[in-house]
Amino acid sequence: MTILLEPTQNLTELYDQDYCLWLETTAKLLETGEFYQLDIPNLIEEIEDMSRKEKKSLESNLEILLMHLLKYKYQPEKRSHSWKYTIIEHRNRIAKTFKYSPSLKNHYREVFAECYQVARKFAANETGLSIETFQRESCFDLEQVLDENYLP
Repeated sequence: MTILLEPTQNLTELYDQDYCLWLETTAKLLETGEFYQLDIPNLIEEIEDMSRKEKKSLESNLEILLMHLLKYKYQPEKRSHSWKYTIIEHRNRIAKTFKYSPSLKNHYREVFAECYQVARKFAANETGLSIETFQRESCFDLEQVLDENYLP
């Protein structure tokens, strides 16, 4: 099965004109083994972008999880079911990420300290407490953060 583009159109042009059609056409070309027609530069870019998105998603979930753990630790009088739910939800999201992409555990370790600093800022902003209230170095270790039974 040959994929036909408009006579004046190539796959690279299609990428800029109709992204969805480019994706569908690329998938068909891969499925049918017509690799010579592939738009390799844009395909590489898209695959790399998919990896970046997975990493960004992990970082975002970790920052939110750490922020709520900080709020839970430093404002015990304001603890709520909503905070616990958010902690559970983001632990679950990270666990699913690791289930489908175990290699992201390395990224988790690499960005943990950076995400903790972001979480400190978020927690200070949400609580109205000074950022200096929250320890500079994480008061949680990597395992505690993911431990479904751990609450500070």
